Parts: sequence; structure tokens; C-alpha cells
Amino acid sequence: MLWRREGDEVRVAVVHRPRYDDWSLPKGKLDADEPSVLAAVREVREETGFSSVVGRTLGESRYRVMQGTRDVPKTVRWWALCAAGGAFTPTSEVDQLLWLDVPSALRRVTAGRDSGPLKAFLQHPPETTTVLLVRHGSAGRAQEWNGPHERRPLDPKGLRQAGAAAAVLPAYGPRRVLSAPPLRCLQTVQPLADRLGVQVEVDSELAEQSYAALPGRLQGLGEEGTPVVACSQGGAIPYALTVLMEGTGLATRANDARKGSLWALSFAGRRLVDADYTAHLSG
Repeated sequence: MLWRREGDEVRVAVVHRPRYDDWSLPKGKLDADEPSVLAAVREVREETGFSSVVGRTLGESRYRVMQGTRDVPKTVRWWALCAAGGAFTPTSEVDQLLWLDVPSALRRVTAGRDSGPLKAFLQHPPETTTVLLVRHGSAGRAQEWNGPHERRPLDPKGLRQAGAAAAVLPAYGPRRVLSAPPLRCLQTVQPLADRLGVQVEVDSELAEQSYAALPGRLQGLGEEGTPVVACSQGGAIPYALTVLMEGTGLATRANDARKGSLWALSFAGRRLVDADYTAHLSG
């Protein structure tokens, strides 16, 4: 779902599809091996002409559609995508675009299934801050490493995971890249930092030895208001998520923290309002 602020007003994009003669939120289909979040950004750009920055998730829509003569299930994942520039040009697929306030958009969309993300968008402030909490990539077996624990490097799989992070995480608009001190953490986010043209900032509060400090550190990053990447370790991430999710009502599994995985945490000030887990950043 694409949105932007016009003065004091928040408006969302609603498009008309001549093939179906309906009004809907922009959406589309995955290309082969394409990460879902990148597909969302691409499809919205193709339908509206606007680039965007990924924010919090807005749930899923599940329904059935006809493909030829077959009745098949379809699932649409939704994100709040903040417009970051562009202009609409009519095409044969989408011939009109309207920027409407959310109540007007709810009345305009033809399919009731598009009302879910609009209602979810209203539940929290439009502007949230994304903290991208990454667990370092695969680094072999610790018992097979003879050097200092802090110097254990990524293995070939871990290097591929670092490459995937560099490909996917820019969609969230991060401006800083932080890492726990171990080499495997630094290596996980170095390709991303290179792509963004920033330095990796070493932060001891992201290390598993400082696990008790991690929830507050993540809240502090959220409160700063700038999208940021923070690479941490498996001994700290589940604890931090358990603390941050307490009392939020978020239906997520705090113990999920595979190597090379991502938690996209959305904060309104210091309050966690969304937590989206991606086990594999590659498609």
C-alpha cells in the first residue's frame, strides 16, 4: 500500500484497472526467486510510477481467483510503502490513480479484500521507524575453529547471506549500519554498508554478552527516527524480542532467529508496533 503526506493530510494511492473496471490498491505478482518485499516495491513502482521506502507490515489478504478455468488460492502480503518520488503515467494495466484519505479509499476500493491493509494502516501513526535486526550469517562450526572466537569468519553460505542482505535491506531506506564486534557480524553487513556508502559502526551493546542491554538499545534506535540496520547474535536476539513484544499483542515467535535472518522492527517512538520475521533474505 503506497502512501504519502500532503501537508497535514495522509493520503494513499488507489488505482483503476481497466481490465477489471475496478479500484484497488496497487499490487502484483512475484517474479521467480524474488524476495516478497522487493516484489512489493517493484510492482507498486510499475503500477504507479512512484519509488517507495518499506515500512511496517499491514497483514495479508487471502482469497480465490480464476486462472483460466482453474479456481486457485491467492495470498497478498501488504506493507506500508512511503512514496519517495515519481509521477504517474497511465498504462493499459492501470489508467487512473487517485490520492485519497484513508476513509475515502475505504469507500472507493471495489474489492472488500483491499480494506484490510487500509484498516491496519489506521491502527498506528503513519510514520514509524524501522530497525532492521539481522543475525549474522553462517560461520561454520564453532568447535572446528581454532582461532579466537571473535575472529571466526563467515563461511561460503554466510557470504551469500551477506550478499542477500545487501540486495534486500536498502528497500527499507536504512541510513546507518551497526554491528556487534565479532568478525562474522561485521562481515554480514559490510556489503550492505558498501552499497549504501556508509561505515559500519561497531556497537558492543549488540553483542550477546550484552544481551540485557539490547532491548533498550533497539528502543533507543527506534526513538531516533532514522531507519537503521543492527547486526547481532543468536544469544541476544530472542531475549530482546521477548522483552520488546511483552504487552504489545504481536502474534510472533520471538525465538525465531536463524543465521542470516531478519527481524524488521517498526517503532512509534520507543513502542514496538510491528515485528516482521524473514528467515531467508534470498528469494
